[in-house]
Amino acid sequence: MSASTTTAPVVLTAKALLLDMDGTLVNSDAVVERCWSEWAVSHGLDPQEALKVVHGRQGYATMAALLPERPMEINHAENAVMLARETAATDGVVPIAGAPAFMAAIAGLPHALVTSADAALATARMTAAALPMPEVRVTAESVQASKPHPEGFLKGAAALDVDPADCIVFEDSAAGITAGRAAGMRVIGVGPRAAAHTPTAHVPDLTHLTVTTTPDGSVQLTVRTGN
Repeated sequence: MSASTTTAPVVLTAKALLLDMDGTLVNSDAVVERCWSEWAVSHGLDPQEALKVVHGRQGYATMAALLPERPMEINHAENAVMLARETAATDGVVPIAGAPAFMAAIAGLPHALVTSADAALATARMTAAALPMPEVRVTAESVQASKPHPEGFLKGAAALDVDPADCIVFEDSAAGITAGRAAGMRVIGVGPRAAAHTPTAHVPDLTHLTVTTTPDGSVQLTVRTGN
């Protein structure tokens, strides 16, 4: 056995956890990729190139990145249509491996959902995946700027009354990891998209985490980074 397969666990402590949804708690890739591939083709764009941009951002921000000359009001209008379509399409939306146990483990600990989805889409996908909706949540309606801007994570920390430096973000996308770092937070990257963006620690899925508490009430995460 090579030494590379016996990486020691990483132990991190925090006062609060800030959780992205798509790709982090919920696997909605099939829906996202189908809807956005069709949108890209309808606008004469390469679907594969579009899918490199879409994850982690609000829809209008994805459209602006792909069609930079187009008026923003058109992006917002088309994003409303896209959100309605994605909200109705829940077939194939399932929890990320380990998400049910992870959510049960943090149920009594300070945490918030910070997602680029709007409230309706977040509710639809968390329900489809049979995951509990956190009481504190920052959705698309809550912010002026999409990830990779840090506003969402900073609002999540403020809502929990926790200093950003005492928060750990869970994210799967380049935009989300960038946003978490810009907020001054540590980031646990989840899944294959996250690995290339140098999060603080990386896990293939949420089965690689153990959640405990310290005597002072902090959240302690033992992160098994290997496969």
